[in-house]
Amino acid sequence: MTVVIKFGGNAMVDSDALQAFIAGVKNLAATGKKPVVVHGGGPQISAGLKAAGIVSEFKGGYRVTTSEAVTVVRDVLVNEVNQELVQHLIANEVPAISMPGDIDALLTAEHRTVLVDGVQTDIGLVGEVVAVAADQLNVAIANGQVPVISTAARATDGQLFNVNADTATSAVAIALEASEMIMLTDVPGVYANWPDRDSLISKMTAAELTALLPKLESGMVPKMEACLRAIEGGIPIVRVVGNLSDNGTQVIA
Repeated sequence: MTVVIKFGGNAMVDSDALQAFIAGVKNLAATGKKPVVVHGGGPQISAGLKAAGIVSEFKGGYRVTTSEAVTVVRDVLVNEVNQELVQHLIANEVPAISMPGDIDALLTAEHRTVLVDGVQTDIGLVGEVVAVAADQLNVAIANGQVPVISTAARATDGQLFNVNADTATSAVAIALEASEMIMLTDVPGVYANWPDRDSLISKMTAAELTALLPKLESGMVPKMEACLRAIEGGIPIVRVVGNLSDNGTQVIA
């Protein structure tokens, strides 16, 4: 029972959130499930770009990525966030293995545009995952390892792309035919009327989530679109949670 988890960079800079995540991964493994981690690194990328003198710009919830920025993005994701996360997991007896998305064609991407105010907009070297080397991941899983995937990717011609970690997570989940996908966020789940904390939704259908999309904040939209893509791709259950031990919001077909 493979469970694919999206882990955000925000949790890396919060020691309590990081420890809760590690405990959650250990618990999943202890119950016979096979966790796979896909991570982003938003805060770390922003800091890396700032240090390099590159201004961060977002459109439609996605980071605009220039040719200058994409190498910084890749370096931060692979050599900073991925390595640190793997080290934390190993230190806590989780047999994690680093599997950068842009190495050995683990993630193959194509250039994508995003919808901004109703218009398809080019945001630079941002890619959409079009193929996942599931065989590589399955070998690691069969060996009892926990793959930790960073979300830089390359096109078939070698072009490097920044890939949104939410969309990459759904692509990995579909490729592995996962039994569940978990979208770890900085809020406890999906709210019908954010910021009304009493409007947390415990369970909803994909159709209900689709209807709610226009009401969500821009940062949540890519996450929820990825959840919908996973459901459409055959993943039976998607959970949106603030902590792996929480029920959060369960999304089903």
